[in-house]
Amino acid sequence: MTEKREDFLLEIGTEELPPNALKTLSEALGKGLESALQDAELAYESAEVFASPRRLAVRINQCQVRQADKQVERKGPAKKAAFDDQGQPTKAAEGFARSCGLSVNQLEEVDTPKGVWLVARLTETGQDTPALLPAMIESAVQRLPIPKRMRWGDSDVSFVRPVHWVVMLWGTETLPVTLLGKQAGNQTYGHRFHAPGAIALPQPRDYELALRHQGFVEPDFAHRRARIETMVTEAAETEGGRAEIDPALLNEVTALNEWPSAVVGDFDTRFLAVPPEALISAMKGHQKYFHLLDADDRLMAKFITITNIESRRPESVKEGNERVIRPRLSDARFFWDQDRKQPLDDFLPRLKTVVFQQKLGTLFDKVERLETLTVKIGRPLLGEGLSAAQLERAARLSKCDLMTEMVDEFPDLQGVMGRYYAQAQQEEPAVADAIESQYRPRFAGDALPDHPVGQALAIADKLDTITGIYGIGQIPKGDKDPFALRRSALGLLRIMIEKQLDLDLMALIRASLSLHPQVTDSEDTVEAIYDFLIGRLKAYYADQGVTPEQFEAVRVCRPAHPLDFDHRIEAVRHFADMDEAGALSAANKRIANILKKVDQSLPEEVDTRLFEQNEEKALFDALDALRESVSESIASQNYREALIRLAAIRQPVDAFFDQVMVMAKDEAVKQNRLALLRQIYDLFGQVADISRLSN
Repeated sequence: MTEKREDFLLEIGTEELPPNALKTLSEALGKGLESALQDAELAYESAEVFASPRRLAVRINQCQVRQADKQVERKGPAKKAAFDDQGQPTKAAEGFARSCGLSVNQLEEVDTPKGVWLVARLTETGQDTPALLPAMIESAVQRLPIPKRMRWGDSDVSFVRPVHWVVMLWGTETLPVTLLGKQAGNQTYGHRFHAPGAIALPQPRDYELALRHQGFVEPDFAHRRARIETMVTEAAETEGGRAEIDPALLNEVTALNEWPSAVVGDFDTRFLAVPPEALISAMKGHQKYFHLLDADDRLMAKFITITNIESRRPESVKEGNERVIRPRLSDARFFWDQDRKQPLDDFLPRLKTVVFQQKLGTLFDKVERLETLTVKIGRPLLGEGLSAAQLERAARLSKCDLMTEMVDEFPDLQGVMGRYYAQAQQEEPAVADAIESQYRPRFAGDALPDHPVGQALAIADKLDTITGIYGIGQIPKGDKDPFALRRSALGLLRIMIEKQLDLDLMALIRASLSLHPQVTDSEDTVEAIYDFLIGRLKAYYADQGVTPEQFEAVRVCRPAHPLDFDHRIEAVRHFADMDEAGALSAANKRIANILKKVDQSLPEEVDTRLFEQNEEKALFDALDALRESVSESIASQNYREALIRLAAIRQPVDAFFDQVMVMAKDEAVKQNRLALLRQIYDLFGQVADISRLSN
């Protein structure tokens, strides 16, 4: 007989939910309910989540209507405690049997390593799913990632926003449950203006169709997002342009609208004299508008807004949005004009009024450190036409735009406006470019600085923050990282590696720490910061297919240069694919384990006169023949070639371990064999600890 199944729908109707949290909340609610069903061993076909500004919903399709009965085993007392000397059951046995609803005769005996025990084998009757759902839902709702819950009216109920209705449908039946202060029903509500009345839901499968056709609501977040993206793209093409669609903005707009409609607006072309980033920031940040670019990727004097209503007078909506954006753009133009009335240098003294960190001084103090550190980092990178003066100048002006009116109004434009203001006062292109690129990469996948001056300043800025904050003991813990040290760490390492900058990270950490008078620049601090930085590379390389074992094989060698670290990683990855890798990794692990047990110093050189077996001599000769060429490859950082050459000793290594007893009775022979193994291990170790690959 086919197992009976049923659909289930949960919907929580609220006041408008926070747009930036909507998607996260809906996914968390769905995962929470799914997890509860799985824990209860209730099978279901699929789970769908829905989210709009005024609702969170989950539909469980074809859910098992009742838990299956299952056999359980309850452990009772040990046999020796269950029966007396005459073989009669004790009170312990009788009490256990009674608690299981059985007689002592119905209990079974089970042999265990600790003796014979009495057990009861019982059938646990499964519960009906509707009886289990209320507790599951309550738990899933209480576990939602809501940073700050609110209460409303005189109720003790708390949630992210006031709750107006709850739907709980099990098939065609409404579950008689109270959730978040509301009695569950089978009625949802449509669009606040187009269809504010109640909409009855006969069954869960009618949910999205009922809302779309009767309620003017698209409840599926992904469908609504795709619909908005299509609307914006088509509207832009109609205007002869191309919409620049920021995924984060698209998500936010999707979370703000239940029944989206696109409207194109215009603004005065005179505003195009302002840097486009400032206009775009005003449109995106304040009004959630999408901007348009022409065929030459220049900003057009147009925008696209998504409204949550199908207006019978779209012209009025257009005019209203144009009226709202005009003051914002006027402010941007005013700030642009005002800031340019003085050179960037004039903003520098004002940085003395802004505390970077209480123990580390002001932003002005940070700039002074950057002037020194940027020059130290950048000198090896300078090519023809570049100078240390450019490095120092870029560092000096690096934070000045933070004190401008434009950046005060639009903080996301830090660096960007600095570049524009530097260009306006005829600074060298390398200096102007560096002021903006110091903040790169701003996020995962962001572009890196292209110019050496910008690369040096970006590394210096991040390293100064990391050494200072880490040095005063504010180490990132868990998800708390207020100064974004993890992001800065990966950013500076990416610049060094991906831009092929052969810089000594250890030396730069020491140099940066020395510029912080409040921080102890001990070697322990240097090592700790190095470990923190290099630790960021584990996930970086994992995304490229590097295994944890391959990463650890290089990390334990502690290369001071991140670029050198990268070269070793590439060599180890290639080596791991070779036929010889498995045997040599295992051999190195065996050697490492042997050497760990050696508590006395070993001879520096191997004495060939102490060889007693041909396999010893063969291994020594093979190693000796490779030593010079391998050392040359390592010296030139051609680690792949070094490991390829070393792979040639697989056969003599295998033969050595098959035929030679390392721990010989003759102490001199034993010491000599250990010295030979030490040389093999050390030669491989100049590239990586490949014994780690055998894990």
